[in-house]
Amino acid sequence: MMRDEVKGKKILVVGMGKSGKAAVQELHKLGAQVVAQDVHTVDAVDPKFAKYLEKEGVPALFECNPDNMGEYDLVVISPGVSPDLSFLQEARLSGVEVIGELELAYRLSKGTFIAITGTNGKTTTTTLVGKIFEKARRKTAVVGNIGVAVVSKALESTEDEWMVTEASSFQLETVKEFHAKVSAILNLTPDHLNRHKTMEAYGAAKAQVFRNQDENDYLVINYDDKTCFALAEKCKATVVPFSRKEELKMGAFLQDDEMVIRDENGIVRPICSIHDLKIIGDHNVENALAAAAISFFAGVDPESIREAIVEFPGVEHRIEYCGLVDGVKFYNDSKGTNVDAAVIALKALKERIILIAGGDGKAQNFTELAENLQGRVKALVLLGRDANQIEACARKVRFDAIYNEKDMNACVKKCMELAEEGDKVLLSPACASWDMYDNYEQRGDHFKACVQQLLC
Repeated sequence: MMRDEVKGKKILVVGMGKSGKAAVQELHKLGAQVVAQDVHTVDAVDPKFAKYLEKEGVPALFECNPDNMGEYDLVVISPGVSPDLSFLQEARLSGVEVIGELELAYRLSKGTFIAITGTNGKTTTTTLVGKIFEKARRKTAVVGNIGVAVVSKALESTEDEWMVTEASSFQLETVKEFHAKVSAILNLTPDHLNRHKTMEAYGAAKAQVFRNQDENDYLVINYDDKTCFALAEKCKATVVPFSRKEELKMGAFLQDDEMVIRDENGIVRPICSIHDLKIIGDHNVENALAAAAISFFAGVDPESIREAIVEFPGVEHRIEYCGLVDGVKFYNDSKGTNVDAAVIALKALKERIILIAGGDGKAQNFTELAENLQGRVKALVLLGRDANQIEACARKVRFDAIYNEKDMNACVKKCMELAEEGDKVLLSPACASWDMYDNYEQRGDHFKACVQQLLC
């Protein structure tokens, strides 16, 4: 169902998060008979949005599940909604198509898609690709899991526009026709296993990013992450590896400390030195290599790539420097919502770290985090629902400098008590935020507000 086929169709939108609300509004503009649904109360969803629904005459089902699923022409689900819910199964059995917001946006958009996925680094890489395209004067929308619903930009997109899209596994598991000119898988480590159950299922969801690509398209993928790179075996597109560790016959890699791209004809194009990067850590070298490869094989010139990369300061909530208090540096890595991301942050800051961690653990195993504490972390300050799981893993490796606090303000105060000049306080929770906050941005903003109180 494309944009000219939507008018008059009865469409159920499930889940009134950011993307669900955007889907309702865009479909309503096109003349669809939209029904909004969410299991939460109107006030819990968004009172302002409730007023919009009332004003526009859009029916809504709050605090309940829909029935009579066969009466709908299409069902659109938000990323946070499990596709296995019983009423969604009923819809499929009734012959009703069930898609996600990303798939809907693709069908409504006229733009060309770049889709970037992976366990970690998506937001940094997506933002950087957007900056590169802007530098190259390409018409660009940076959308997706980065915080701007893809569908909110779909109707205004034009044929010369690039939709640079951060795509989560939740978004990708419901795609059908979605087709990216350039796709990317940055890495693959355990995450969201409470939803996907197994690493195989998680990897399969990520691989959906290239399901409809062909030999005229490109897949940029991490050569150093063998679990990730193995996904490319099923890809029909031209595979473009990137590597921080090895020289490649084609793709993006390092020659000494220089980032370069070798094209399909074997010509090597220099980009910049890794010492020119403002973003810190080996993981950010990988993100920059991926962004360079994505942009180059989408047709951007090397000079625009170089200029954007060396100017790029990083993104909010990703090892973000927040200030210096009595010789102690504070870093906000609230986007570190899984073990691998937290370990990456520890390795980037190297030593003399006081780590704040904890939250909704998403059924992860925290052993790897615990194994990376010794020699890097002076003290571990924990909060949130699954703090006890992190503590148990830390004590198994005989790390005992552990402090449990009730909230973020208490954590920051405890860190300041423990810190000495030259230390670094790092918020990198290794957990989702949903047990205490609406999202990781809210958590990171609270941390920064607590740090600002110390600066006053």
